[in-house]
Amino acid sequence: MSKGYAIWVMFAALAVVGCVSSSKFDELFQPSWAVDHFTYEGEVLDFHRRVSICLGKSLFRLSLEGDSAGTVTAFYMSSDGPYHNEFDFEFLGNTTGEPYLVQTNVYVNGVGNREQRLNLWFDPTKDFHSYSILWNQRQVVFLVDETPVRVHSNLEHKGVPYPKDQAMGVYSSIWNADDWATQGGRVHTDWTHAPFIASYKGFEINGCECPMRWQRPTT
Repeated sequence: MSKGYAIWVMFAALAVVGCVSSSKFDELFQPSWAVDHFTYEGEVLDFHRRVSICLGKSLFRLSLEGDSAGTVTAFYMSSDGPYHNEFDFEFLGNTTGEPYLVQTNVYVNGVGNREQRLNLWFDPTKDFHSYSILWNQRQVVFLVDETPVRVHSNLEHKGVPYPKDQAMGVYSSIWNADDWATQGGRVHTDWTHAPFIASYKGFEINGCECPMRWQRPTT
């Protein structure tokens, strides 16, 4: 198995509500690279947005593997360009039996460095759980099983930039980050455990496609 190999196992049905609507998963998403690393079941596939939304909520249900030390499974919303906005859920791989760390981050105008980490109160390898990002004019809320775990508030009245004027796409990926992801890089990726698998179901996107005024130039 070559280094960097990862497989996404995707199944069940897609639920899309609001202004962005479709009965077919592939009308909204498509693989962006490494197509041979995907497994499809039913009408689903992974994961590069075909539409952009401005304000709304994105949700997916995810089950992770046990021994995934050194890898990061990411679900995120992002705009394009060097001054992009981005909201991240990053699941930091671990060795079997160790608690799973989840890292969230917020980029505004290309600047991140707003990482926060939490220990999940359940084992995400045993069953599917929901993870969602709610984005509106007042706040960005990260939720796990519909429980808020982080709120990034709009503090523009205090001169703090807030991500509200760029269209966002929805993405997911698995990638190697063994220089920092597990115990600060002390535990490296064991490639004998590849392929590393993330299983998804029950996607929901509730938001409106953006007018052209939201499409900020990328240069």
